[in-house]
Amino acid sequence: MMNRLRQFWHAAAKLFDLPRRLRAVRDRRTDPQIPVPVLTTSLLLGAVLRVPSFLQLEAETRRAGWQRLIGWSKAISDDAFAYGLEHARLEDLRALLVAVNQTLKRNKALEAAKINGLLVVALDGNEQFNSRARCCAACCQRQVKVTDDAGQLVEVTEYYHRQVYAQLHGPNLSIILDLEPIGPGEEEAAAALRLLGRMRRLYGPRFFDAVTVDAWYAKGPFVKAVQRLGWGVVAVLKQERYEIYQEATTLTKGQASQDYQWQGRTVQLWEAKDLSFTDDAIGPMRVVLAEEQWKEVQRVGGRKEVKDKRGSWRWLVSQELDPYSAQVIWQIGHQRWGVENHAFNELTQHYHLEHCPHHHPVAIMAWLLILVLAFNLFEWFSRLHGKLCTLGHTTLQEIARQLFLALARWEELEPLWSG
Repeated sequence: MMNRLRQFWHAAAKLFDLPRRLRAVRDRRTDPQIPVPVLTTSLLLGAVLRVPSFLQLEAETRRAGWQRLIGWSKAISDDAFAYGLEHARLEDLRALLVAVNQTLKRNKALEAAKINGLLVVALDGNEQFNSRARCCAACCQRQVKVTDDAGQLVEVTEYYHRQVYAQLHGPNLSIILDLEPIGPGEEEAAAALRLLGRMRRLYGPRFFDAVTVDAWYAKGPFVKAVQRLGWGVVAVLKQERYEIYQEATTLTKGQASQDYQWQGRTVQLWEAKDLSFTDDAIGPMRVVLAEEQWKEVQRVGGRKEVKDKRGSWRWLVSQELDPYSAQVIWQIGHQRWGVENHAFNELTQHYHLEHCPHHHPVAIMAWLLILVLAFNLFEWFSRLHGKLCTLGHTTLQEIARQLFLALARWEELEPLWSG
């Protein structure tokens, strides 16, 4: 079998011009002993191979295969990785991520992710890690109650980091476009708008067409801000106190449903149009309501049992999406599930997202950008390049294992910069 790591790098170099783009990444170290491309590529390679910590990454850099790949004949310490990330230029790492994603779109890799011709970005927040001992200037804080050594309930300060992610989710490929930290005392929607504004500058206003978000974002100022950026909004609507929620309930009562079947689910849809929402500047809004029924296999007492399940949803829809049917809106609304069910799940289980290798504001964001880039590259390689997974020849976990084991076959490897 061909060396999987060599195959991965050749493909990435050919499509994304990855060696040249990695050489363009700079940092803010003065007189660095380890060249920036060596450090950056080692971090990216460690993320692709799912190395769990910098201490383990240091051990990997001692191997002949690693040194042959990177073109650096010395081990790289965990402190060197931490110091390099502290002094990273986030704009350069983000430019690399954007370039890879733009290449994917130009090569039609995102076509299958379109819903009725629309590319929809799902926004969602995720808590990366928390600590009651370590903190930095970018840490959020909260008070939690814990039991002390004497068995008494006491209140302590917990520090945590949380980010908003932007993902394009499709049946063949899911990629993360960018992420933004939520600052101390800041609302998630504020960080999301900062993220959307930067993505408009970096990707352009037409890279995607609409945004889908959770109920946290179903507020007038957020909807109006996204409209000004040029995108439509589909937001989960849970706030029963909102007048628009009550109006939608009244107007759809007795209305005939639109019925669909989807992946074993029976879906009934209703919609109420031309509703006002907090601010006339937003324009008329629509509410789409859904009732879903499906069967779920559960294991109870060691036996499999089939349970009947039901779910109710409603979405707030801005006027930019008026031309699209209730069924399209329903599909867009469920697009957000991809962030939780795929991106966060994969990053947590396989890329050690909850591990903080170096607790420093810049280092955390630099590492997350590298991690997201590795995630996107692995998704592309395993799902699209050669259709390794889609043809059923192997699994994602097996491809990851083959990539890591390929390091041992060092005589088959060649320097990453040879291309």
